[in-house]
Amino acid sequence: MGLTSKKVLLAAALLALALFAATVWLWPRLAGRGLLPVLGRVGALLATQLALVAALGLAANYSFGFYASWADLFGLETTPGVVVDHAAGSPAEGALRVLATLHVNVAGGSVPRLGGQIQKIALGGGLSGITTTAYVYLPPQYFAHPHRRFPAALVLTGYPGTAEALFKKLKYPVVAAGQVRRGAARPMILVMMRPTVAPPRDTECTDVPGGPRTETFFATDLRRSLAARYRIGAGAASWGVIGDSTGGYCALKLALRNPGSYGAAVGLSADYGAPEDATTGDLYGGSPARRASDDLMWRLGHLPHPPVDLLVTSSRHGERNYRATLRFIALAGHGPTRVSSIILPSGGHNFTTWAREIPPALEWLSAHLAPS
Repeated sequence: MGLTSKKVLLAAALLALALFAATVWLWPRLAGRGLLPVLGRVGALLATQLALVAALGLAANYSFGFYASWADLFGLETTPGVVVDHAAGSPAEGALRVLATLHVNVAGGSVPRLGGQIQKIALGGGLSGITTTAYVYLPPQYFAHPHRRFPAALVLTGYPGTAEALFKKLKYPVVAAGQVRRGAARPMILVMMRPTVAPPRDTECTDVPGGPRTETFFATDLRRSLAARYRIGAGAASWGVIGDSTGGYCALKLALRNPGSYGAAVGLSADYGAPEDATTGDLYGGSPARRASDDLMWRLGHLPHPPVDLLVTSSRHGERNYRATLRFIALAGHGPTRVSSIILPSGGHNFTTWAREIPPALEWLSAHLAPS
């Protein structure tokens, strides 16, 4: 059974409850002073506490989607077993395979006509050499209008995050489909994935010297692969990117650094610079100039502003990035770059807060993307 399985969570909770009850029942029999009773008490307490911690950890992971599998949890995850051959330097057209199809049903209607469809895909990059998986949401209008092109939004999790959480917990496809049915937004293709395309390393969507070329993958390879398979508008005006936490930083960074790829970006509770810790390692080969170039505040303060639309979110109470967000807004509010914001009175760095911000953010993104 998988790490995110309800059966695993239920089994862990029942085990913790059973061990607690057994400890209470056995405690009078373990009250002696000898070595064996002492070891029995220690063992009973230790087993109960470990079971409780495991159950709480599984519950937190089920709610927030930190790890997708046991291999992911223990740092053993590797790229999927899909072989993609590319000529050196060639684009990634055709380097995409559909692995599975899921359905989105809104208001109990038939599928996929009313709700749309989610396809799990494996795609590879001819320039970056990265192969990874993603989930592509196709709105029902995609099937109803076979010759029409649609705007697309890349949807990114935080780190480590799981792509499944984007449609199981944050419900991006259901929210988007509901908005289209109400006339609040235009239909978009959603490409849902996590920014960790070279697990377990957190590359912060950076082309790491001598390492993964993550920015190249997102800025070039991903768009080429998807455009070759799906009817997506070709220009940057038809492409947006939205993400939370680390994914929010990646979204803003991809638009600011690659305005020819993404015309609009949304950073939900975003950072504005990349950390340097055990999960990232040295992302810049020791180069202060490369680090500065990836610092969004530095870019806005020292480089020309590109013609992109940005939306940032924060909370006055509960978000650590509130003051940084106000500074970002002040720096970005000049020249060709246009910035908007959602500032909540209160809200933490969690799914509950992002679920409040996603509906208006998707409406905003829809309004800032060209239909074709």
